Amino acid sequence: MRVQSVAKYLRISPEKAREVGRLIQGRPVPEALAMVALIPRKAARCFERALKSAVANAENNLNAKRELLTVAEATVAPGPIIRRFQPKARGMAGRIRKRTSHFTVVVTDEL
Repeated sequence: MRVQSVAKYLRISPEKAREVGRLIQGRPVPEALAMVALIPRKAARCFERALKSAVANAENNLNAKRELLTVAEATVAPGPIIRRFQPKARGMAGRIRKRTSHFTVVVTDEL
């Protein structure tokens, strides 16, 4: 059984968030929750929220036990980019790209 949770339009760069996703992928859920609680990054808070949602989906919809679940996937996809401009010298403009991300967490009870 595979259960997923998606957190969309989060204001963090996908490149920064993928580092945390690689750390929790393939780990048991209690261990992954402990890891994201201790990692001092914004991406860890976002993954914690998505992971708790996926675990709640598994527990409520399929009566799964939290201790038996494993993080099968923890991926980050790029979302829409908010574009802003910063005035520069001699009438030019510098582009500022405010990136967003979509977090997907899949938990499973299969080995």
